Amino acid sequence: MPRVIHASGVRKTYGRTVAVSDASFHVDEGEIFGLIGPNGAGKTTTMECIEGLRKPDGGEIQVLGLDPFRQSRKLQDRVGVQLQLAQLQKRIKVWEAVDLWASLYRGKSVDAARLLDQLGLTEKRNAWFMTLSGGQKQRLFIALALINDPEVVFLDELTTGLDPQARLAIWELVCGIRTRGKTVFLTTHLMEEAERLCDRVAIMDHGRIIDMDSPEQLVRRHCPERTVIVETEFPEALGLFQAIPGVEEVQLDGNRFTVRGIGDLVTHVIHCISENRMRVSDFRTILPSLEDVFLKLTGHSIRE
Repeated sequence: MPRVIHASGVRKTYGRTVAVSDASFHVDEGEIFGLIGPNGAGKTTTMECIEGLRKPDGGEIQVLGLDPFRQSRKLQDRVGVQLQLAQLQKRIKVWEAVDLWASLYRGKSVDAARLLDQLGLTEKRNAWFMTLSGGQKQRLFIALALINDPEVVFLDELTTGLDPQARLAIWELVCGIRTRGKTVFLTTHLMEEAERLCDRVAIMDHGRIIDMDSPEQLVRRHCPERTVIVETEFPEALGLFQAIPGVEEVQLDGNRFTVRGIGDLVTHVIHCISENRMRVSDFRTILPSLEDVFLKLTGHSIRE
């Protein structure tokens, strides 16, 4: 796939504080790529360097083959940006904001009415910005980022502070952006969000990129452990579970077996139950997540 964003050795400091240290990654055309990590990890600073809003102290950046700082004017019409801390005038109406943004792009804009309809904002067309809910404001900022029909869309901490229902709605919108052939570059400190949306992620902490891959590959590489909980009264279950390939530990609490291991553990446990015709009253799996990967790589929780 063609590379839409290329970053090599990006560095940004503020006095003695190193915000970004030697960050290198690329984003392919048509993918959703995420920079993930806790607040203060350097995600927003990195994104703003990529967007051309901040000048890096070192390294090389290209977006759509252009230098985002030296060739910002050429790049402006081809990208859409949603900032982490964005506000509009309290009494600007939704349609006025969209109309204003569309006027900035030399005639290159999408159908505003259709865009508002796609984002569920038609009924709020005449509403003041200050009357919108958090989710509606975020959808409006997405509309403003898409009004010029960009090739690359930047989304910075898009769902921070939103309730679960609004967050799910925003996730659907982001997937819809990619479906329309756009490339999405986002930052988030929500691991569930990254797992649900991103084709690939770069884990960032203290300004450094620790590892980068698809969420599935990162979990498989760093947290191969699997846990299966089975409740059964089958008399020979303990020995059978202990004999399963890849099993590292079997704990027994009454009739509840906690089986831990690596590899295709879940599949092997299911086969064991089926082949021995065990009567099971409870069956659950506990699989590691991207947050477990972060904890293992950094030694601290993403929530800290």
